[in-house]
Amino acid sequence: MTASAPITQDLVTIPRKLPEGPVNIVGLTRDKLREALIEIGTPEKQAKMRVNQIWQWIYHWGVRDFATMTNLAKDYRAKLAENFVIDLPELVTRQVSADGTRKYLVRIAGGHEVEVVYIPEEDRGTLCISSQVGCTLTCSFCHTGTQKLVRNLTAGEIIGQVMLARDDLGEWPEPGVGTGDNGPRLLSNIVLMGMGEPLYNFDNVRDAMKIAMDGEGIALSRRRITLSTSGVVPEIAKTAQEIGCQLAVSFHATTDEVRNILVPINKRWKIEELLNALREYPKASNSERITFEYVMLDGINDSDDDARRLVKLIKGIPAKINLIPFNEWPGAPYQRSPWDRIEAFADIIYKAGYASPIRTPRGEDIMAACGQLKSATERARKSRKEIEAEAGL
Repeated sequence: MTASAPITQDLVTIPRKLPEGPVNIVGLTRDKLREALIEIGTPEKQAKMRVNQIWQWIYHWGVRDFATMTNLAKDYRAKLAENFVIDLPELVTRQVSADGTRKYLVRIAGGHEVEVVYIPEEDRGTLCISSQVGCTLTCSFCHTGTQKLVRNLTAGEIIGQVMLARDDLGEWPEPGVGTGDNGPRLLSNIVLMGMGEPLYNFDNVRDAMKIAMDGEGIALSRRRITLSTSGVVPEIAKTAQEIGCQLAVSFHATTDEVRNILVPINKRWKIEELLNALREYPKASNSERITFEYVMLDGINDSDDDARRLVKLIKGIPAKINLIPFNEWPGAPYQRSPWDRIEAFADIIYKAGYASPIRTPRGEDIMAACGQLKSATERARKSRKEIEAEAGL
């Protein structure tokens, strides 16, 4: 495969015939919205202004009805209603953990479902969103990885998760009130760490995040958005150039032998190749540092030698290491590292000069913690024995 060849998945790149009928505006970029408005007869000289007006109604005020867009002429609103819809994914269930974490089960076109998690903290509120139904990477420690990939989410289905969460949090501004006038945002950060590998759905993720970052709408800074990848190396530089958000990498091992089992994509792009791409990312995206995510698995990747190797591997990369106590799920082939082992691992990294926070598990009682997301309607029913066999245990 050449360096310029696109990264695709045959399952989800087969062209589909779109159903006839009104076009959903949610998820269209500004350029695509402008084209769509011109196509229904909007004069080209007015199109940019109309895009701005509609954009603010949908993404700043959270409006879902063209009839309420009062700075547009009544007949133009009627024309918009004839040709377009403002549709979000369907909220199926909402669970609230004892620690305040909220997990949403969201239904998208075709009846498929994905999970979305909102994590409230004192100084922020983080929304963990999904980019695919299921996942193709089969990381052996991840519950989502035991679910077969169904398809990519559209840009509208991705940004729609953000909009649904803002609905639930009651966070759309009141008329005449600026976004920042109501105090700190409840939804202040987005992490693409839910179901799926974002860089296998690059175009839709990029378009959705450009909508989230647009200053006329949801207006989140690119520094408030973190994309997590398992290591799709050829797309990392493209992410820096076309999105420019913060980057996290699901690292989880310090040797190719172990990472091949935990994160099988490593068989395609080894640790050295991945780290070479990561070294360039902060410079290309003006990002402060890379976040390395490292799940702590008892007896697998949690030794002092692993910690020392990790420090050596990332030398020269501006980095933070998030240590994640393994969140167990039914049939999981691993166990969480003992707390004293996690602390000893963290201490080695900290003394080497890197931030090494231990992530507090959130939402475990509703299966909303890291690595636990898996929609019930899409479950691949696998026994513990089958999962262990796939993990090479």
